[in-house]
Amino acid sequence: MNTLDAKDIRLLSLLQKNDQYTALELSEKLGMSASQIGRRRQRLEAEGYIDSFACRLNPDKLGLGVQAFIQIQTESQTGETHQSVMALVRTHPEIIAAWTLTGDADYIFRVYCTDLAALNHLVQKVLLPHPSIGRVQSQIVMEQMKDDTALPLPHPGGT
Repeated sequence: MNTLDAKDIRLLSLLQKNDQYTALELSEKLGMSASQIGRRRQRLEAEGYIDSFACRLNPDKLGLGVQAFIQIQTESQTGETHQSVMALVRTHPEIIAAWTLTGDADYIFRVYCTDLAALNHLVQKVLLPHPSIGRVQSQIVMEQMKDDTALPLPHPGGT
């Protein structure tokens, strides 16, 4: 793994906040030429520090008024169960993220639904009847206090 210098860290930090910055805007913020910014950005992409760029949509504008986290306990922990849960996740777009966990829950899903009735439908008609799922526990998000896209970046030269 290559070492990131202070300008790399600052560039990554700025790109996490707004990936639409132009090379000229970034050059003004970092005190470098636009061509230097372009080369650095290409290198950071080539080295895998930048995975991708994404368009973030406003859930409220799209009528997705309910965000929730749903913990899932499965009936058994087998490869077949895991494949079944993965298929479920892939076929329901309201499940926008899913993780496997240690502890009481086997999975946690992050979901967006239009309203409480849609969330109830997802839980009652999709998740609970699923043959691999034993227990479902949901938590509705009241307020998102911090954006979840920016990673903590290391200090230049530090670990």
